[in-house]
Amino acid sequence: MAFCPMCGAQLAEGAVCTKCSVSAGTSPAAIVTVPAGLTDNVAGALAYVTIIPAIVFLVLEPFNRKRFVRFHAFQCLFFAVAWTVLWIGLSILGHIPFLGWATLLLWPLISLAGFVIWLILVLKAYQGQMFKLPVIGNMAEQQAGA
Repeated sequence: MAFCPMCGAQLAEGAVCTKCSVSAGTSPAAIVTVPAGLTDNVAGALAYVTIIPAIVFLVLEPFNRKRFVRFHAFQCLFFAVAWTVLWIGLSILGHIPFLGWATLLLWPLISLAGFVIWLILVLKAYQGQMFKLPVIGNMAEQQAGA
């Protein structure tokens, strides 16, 4: 009794597997499989999840050679730095007596704006577009290289 080299199902000698259309006599080395992995648009979108995937994509070999993934990883890192600087600045302004009340009203609006920008970046990357933020996008494009 022969076995399918692809899925392991029992086959009659010389028969073709009904599940994967591979004949019983085919050697496992002759079977061509599609390599599994992330497409560029999924990797670009995942780069925005946190800074950790962005750093991982800049370090790992198949992704750090792709300009699209590098661009989105760098833009994520620069956006995270700009976002952190903005939050620190608002926190400092929040400790000033009169400006503290004004920043109390700004926090939710700025949070919502940041979430919308982040959502747009994720969706544009998933659609395969290199959507650039005004200043950060140019810096990311320069770092990603041509």
